[in-house]
Amino acid sequence: MNLQLKDLPGPLAGEAQNAWQHILERAGEPLAEELSTALSGGPEAAQLPRVLACSPFVADLARRQPELLLDLVRSGQLQESIAEPEFRYELQRLLGEEGAELSSILRRNRQRQMLRIVWRDFCRLADTLETVRDTSLLAEASIAEALACSQAVLEQRFGVPRGTDSGEPQQLIVLAMGKLGARELNVSSDIDLIFAYPEAGQTDSESRPISNEEFFTKVGQAVINALDQVTAQGFVFRVDMRLRPYGESGALVHNFAAMEEYYQDQGRDWERYALIKARPVTGDPERAGELMAALRPFVFRRYVDFGVIESLRGMKQMITSEVRRRGLQDNVKLGHGGIREVEFIAQCFQLIRGGRDLGLQQRELLPVLQECVALGCLPAEAGAELRVAYLFLRDSEHAIQGYRDKQTQALPQDELQRLAMATVMDFACWEDYLVVLDEHRGRVAEHFGELIAAPEEESGAADDEELPLWGEDLCAETLSSLGYHSAQETLQRLQDLQSSPRVVTLQVVGRERLQQFMPQLLRACVEIDDPDLTLQRILPLVVAVVRRSAYLALLLENSPALGELVALCGASPWISEQLARHPVLLDELLDRASLYTAPDKVLLQDELRQQVARLAPDDLEAQMDALRYFKASHVLRVAASELAGRLPLMQVSD
Repeated sequence: MNLQLKDLPGPLAGEAQNAWQHILERAGEPLAEELSTALSGGPEAAQLPRVLACSPFVADLARRQPELLLDLVRSGQLQESIAEPEFRYELQRLLGEEGAELSSILRRNRQRQMLRIVWRDFCRLADTLETVRDTSLLAEASIAEALACSQAVLEQRFGVPRGTDSGEPQQLIVLAMGKLGARELNVSSDIDLIFAYPEAGQTDSESRPISNEEFFTKVGQAVINALDQVTAQGFVFRVDMRLRPYGESGALVHNFAAMEEYYQDQGRDWERYALIKARPVTGDPERAGELMAALRPFVFRRYVDFGVIESLRGMKQMITSEVRRRGLQDNVKLGHGGIREVEFIAQCFQLIRGGRDLGLQQRELLPVLQECVALGCLPAEAGAELRVAYLFLRDSEHAIQGYRDKQTQALPQDELQRLAMATVMDFACWEDYLVVLDEHRGRVAEHFGELIAAPEEESGAADDEELPLWGEDLCAETLSSLGYHSAQETLQRLQDLQSSPRVVTLQVVGRERLQQFMPQLLRACVEIDDPDLTLQRILPLVVAVVRRSAYLALLLENSPALGELVALCGASPWISEQLARHPVLLDELLDRASLYTAPDKVLLQDELRQQVARLAPDDLEAQMDALRYFKASHVLRVAASELAGRLPLMQVSD
């Protein structure tokens, strides 16, 4: 069979021809003739040169195993999507064959599936979402079968692990993290996992009982070896366990109680980001659901949490420093405007609002971006630009990794690989590809920059920058110079707040946010006719939220919202009381247009219907919380609209 080379640039045509010649030589007769015949009769004839030229990984695999390529062509699987259950069914079939050995079968199956996945991706027979889905399903099937085989072997030696309290058999719950958790795995990625089991206890062997922790540690080690160990047949997936509690210094497995205690007492902001995409891929679904329900309050706070933006800035600064140190500017994941920044945008809104807007409690990135647009967190244009850029960047990532099956996101430096990448991305040359790449990265960087930009300082802040506006040095003279009329009384109220047990016992983060917030509040109040009375009305709110400092972060990150707070509390003691009783209503100050818009009955019904539709039908508590918030928020809007003169008295009563 003569290759169809007319659509390939000259250098790539030569690569394809050489690769095909090597495959035929290795195959020998009659396999070479069978391969030529099978390929010449279908669409694969036009696709083969592109794949061989643009993926030395596929070319080398086909050279070493020409019978694998022949089988895939004859099966038709190169031209078809595979249903989700088929990934595990096929692996189970192979493991059921006589003499099957786990390590070898896992690697043979990985080779077959990755040849198919890269072929379909590079020929644009599969879109981006199918590619990441299929790679994820391959990983899930491999994990599940490695676990089943490993645990069965160990149970023969040590017995079945049972819970101390329930006496029930225990199963290892494997939490898939990161892109695997969202079924967004790239074509040459490692997999981030966490191992957990429901109850402490021991195995039921009469002769060799061991603790459940020891048993599942052995199981976990066996699973990692089955997937990660490099043999003559390669590896299945590189396994990364560093996201587990206590990281590399921690135990390999934890029971549910230990997991919950760790995240409640020691969980850090970056671990909230990591757990957004966490998904159980093995074990009893009911017990796995219990674990996820226990972890959910740590990830998604019940209140609007703008504090995550501050931590996101810190994380981004560390990544930027690392990119600069390691020269990763040309990295499509970590570099300027890369995949990581799109992920940060989505995850930031998930952590800010996910506790209240359940539509944000999804793992997949693109649906989250769509939900952000629906909720008004992102403009529709920004959401569309981020979606297109994300898909382009993920395709670029696959073109880089599928070239030699290497875990890298760095743009190639080799001219031949650049030409191959441009071809896969459907560009005539590397320069044309770079123009479009830079456009997408520029848009992503712009949207990301707008999200994490530090709040602007008020224009008058510099004038009193040197004044001590909080702490021991605060004095009546300072308050008087700012514009407070009853400076001594106001000072006493502030000193009472500083010495109150709630403030004295604050953790470091809460204390720092309070130190940032109080000077801004003091400056904002002097813009009102009676700053002393306004501050007096707001201080109970500060006391109410000081231990939930994310509310302070909300006002620090949104100076217009702080201005609305001061104006409303200065005008209405009732509003200040409502906000102190229900701090969650501070979220309403973020959107001035809706805050001062008179409610319409039809719109109210539609809004309530949408809010309830996002809740689980059997979650009565969440439904009641939504109803209570709906009522309180709209009463606040009515009061604000009346104060602003936008709502006549008769309509207020309506």
